Amino acid sequence: MDSQSHPLEVSLSPSLLTHLACSECGRSFSPHEPQRFCPHCTAPLVAHYDLEKGRHHLDREQMVHRPRGLWRWQELLPVFDPHWALTLGEGDTPTLTLPRLGEYVGLPHLYLKDEAVNPTGTFKARGQAVALSKVRELGLRQVLVPTAGNAGGAMAAYAARAGLKACVFMPSDTPHANIEEARIAGAEVILVAGLISDAAREAATRLEQGWYDVSTFKEPYRLEGKKTMGYEIAQVFGWRFPEVILYPAGGGIGLAGIWKAYQELKALGWLEDTTPPRLIAIQAQGCAPFVRAFQAHADHCEFWEGAQTIASGLRVPKSFGDRLVLKALYDSHGLAIAVSDAEIRTAQQTLASLEGIFASPEGAATVAALCHLQKSGFVQPEERVLLLNTGSGLKYLA
Repeated sequence: MDSQSHPLEVSLSPSLLTHLACSECGRSFSPHEPQRFCPHCTAPLVAHYDLEKGRHHLDREQMVHRPRGLWRWQELLPVFDPHWALTLGEGDTPTLTLPRLGEYVGLPHLYLKDEAVNPTGTFKARGQAVALSKVRELGLRQVLVPTAGNAGGAMAAYAARAGLKACVFMPSDTPHANIEEARIAGAEVILVAGLISDAAREAATRLEQGWYDVSTFKEPYRLEGKKTMGYEIAQVFGWRFPEVILYPAGGGIGLAGIWKAYQELKALGWLEDTTPPRLIAIQAQGCAPFVRAFQAHADHCEFWEGAQTIASGLRVPKSFGDRLVLKALYDSHGLAIAVSDAEIRTAQQTLASLEGIFASPEGAATVAALCHLQKSGFVQPEERVLLLNTGSGLKYLA
């Protein structure tokens, strides 16, 4: 068996991927050639599947009983030949009840999906596993990414697994663990003064040298890896979604992925209840472009000047997929709110002391938002509320 491919012991059907389409103009693009974003609209490309065929030929229970991991959803992922599928054991992260925290905040049906148990310690493993598997299938050999930290570490790990050359551009004040995990995996690490937006400008200088950019929303396949969080959420809740999902939004690709999963599962006819979850984007007060846009009822974000927060993954001044994320918030009748760094620190300690979970600052931001949401009446005590902890707090130790 190829040690780089997924260790499935069952034969999978081919991917039902049909085409990529621009999220703005709808133009179609081939998934059999390297693609980035729509050259006409400068907007993200989104993968589309033959869900009508899937409705008749796929069995949700069969997928449940496959070996654990992200690739059990192969038919709904963009890699045509499973031989190319990379894995380090990502996916199928636990959904935990939070009885003590729930009692503390007055929400008895409180849950947390703990993405910290993924390879490299964050949910970024999902997107990079799928994106680099597709890169491998397309025959590309060099990948780069500008990152606030965790995406770079994950990309370096999966590039090493695939035998690809990797280059990671990071702000110079990125957490040390992120820098070292990328370096030890063999990636070239370039530290850039400023923010992820400055790293992106530096990374762009290499694109003409044959490097493929796996930035958030600037290629179509990281979104596909992230949507598997939504598949797992629906499955664990009995093929229903909880009423409310809180997600820490930097670039927001995971939030868009969960919404995409809801839409696909609904089209497949797999949901026992098609009521959509209300998606809530949590940001830091020092960098809250989605919150500002949501409050203005805008369809896009403006660049956030002077971005600063202890949650490095939330320090994204403007997401390339801002329209997709905002649409998910509006369509789900959701919300976007910001919390302070002081609230994040307190929430991180509260979650650890009550439930034994050392969350990343980004994950702790969802805990910080709970009191605001309850006081405002947006979340009711009888509702099921799911928090996304996107990473381990261990990655932020000095």
